[in-house]
Amino acid sequence: MKNVKVYSTPTCPYCQHAKQFLKDNNIEFENIDVAADPAKGQEMVKETGQMGVPVIEIDGEFIIGFDQEKTKTALGL
Repeated sequence: MKNVKVYSTPTCPYCQHAKQFLKDNNIEFENIDVAADPAKGQEMVKETGQMGVPVIEIDGEFIIGFDQEKTKTALGL
């Protein structure tokens, strides 16, 4: 089982697509709402240099934005 985190905000449509994709593929993930937890947002920026969401972390590998093909590859789908 891979460790998956999605850094997102409630109003981001791409975040919703990313989370729905993971749910549709029965992938468990931790949703990190960076709007509600600014410290986690700063952690994301420090790790990736990105201020936009979604950022998907799969076993320590970061995918910027919702790139379905990169996400599938990282998950072994």
